[in-house]
Amino acid sequence: MRRPLRTHSHRAAAAVALACVLTAVSQQGARADPQTLTEVQDKLESLYHQAEVATDKYDAADVKVKAQQSRVASLNSRVRTAEGKLTRLNSYAGAAARAQYRGGGMPAELQFALAGDPEQVLNNGVLALQAQQKTQNLVTDLKTTKSVLRRRTDEAAAELKRLRASRRTMATQRTTIERHITEAKALESSLAAKERARLADLEKQRSEQAQAEWERTGILKKIGTEATPAGKKAIAFASRQIGKPYVWGAEGPDSYDCSGLTSQAWLAAGVTIPRTSEMQWAQLKHIPIVDMRPGDLIIYFSDASHVAIYVGRGNIISAPRPGRYVYESPAASMRILGVVRPDA
Repeated sequence: MRRPLRTHSHRAAAAVALACVLTAVSQQGARADPQTLTEVQDKLESLYHQAEVATDKYDAADVKVKAQQSRVASLNSRVRTAEGKLTRLNSYAGAAARAQYRGGGMPAELQFALAGDPEQVLNNGVLALQAQQKTQNLVTDLKTTKSVLRRRTDEAAAELKRLRASRRTMATQRTTIERHITEAKALESSLAAKERARLADLEKQRSEQAQAEWERTGILKKIGTEATPAGKKAIAFASRQIGKPYVWGAEGPDSYDCSGLTSQAWLAAGVTIPRTSEMQWAQLKHIPIVDMRPGDLIIYFSDASHVAIYVGRGNIISAPRPGRYVYESPAASMRILGVVRPDA
């Protein structure tokens, strides 16, 4: 399950806590307690994580709306086709009935007696009846088909309305997301330059420590070093995006969020994968970490809210978070949930 976004009261409490941390940092100046800076970093990570979770939810809702729009459009097209066929068949049936009426002034017995070829008269009559019956059967079938299609279209339209409402809810949360990001940026900017540098050092130290612990397990000697041809194309695409900014909900070409980058990288390799990190984790084939190879996707955190592409040598390329850029970093710098393979 995803972590729910904080309620207003929780956000207020978080703001108070952040204010206390900032006061402590300000009072201590450049000699701020590293533990206090660690708390600041934890708050920042929490805010950015909430933003990423909400981004993933919005992206998933948007994917569903677009798919349902296509389904409704397809059903509407089929209804119009059925209506067109029904109009033509009704026209044919009416023409046949009028022709039969015009020829009905002479009794069938007399037509048979006067005909030069009575057998032909019988054959024509049978064929006319068969054609009329087939036309009527087609009209009946088309009416039934049209009714079924119309019902399915109405149901699909109702579902589309529900999905759009869900997407509007997610879009409304953009304000909340942007508030989270604004809080994080305000927190960063309120720190003195030396404090921000120490904060960056702490983040780097954590990343390096986590990576070192991961590598001490001997994992790099076990995992693959060769990507598939498609994997190489995906990695090449991701590499070309290095330096482009993270923008939530973006999937290129000028900016990306985490799953926007991985989905577009694999699309460039000719493989279509789900749009969001949660869907990538749910739908792509899971691979044991020891069997990982370059090109595979590493999913992070228990709620699968972040994803990166493994490029080999223990590194990943990812779009990390707002305020950052696509870059190459240690694969174990975040909590690994698992690995998936787009071209399995």
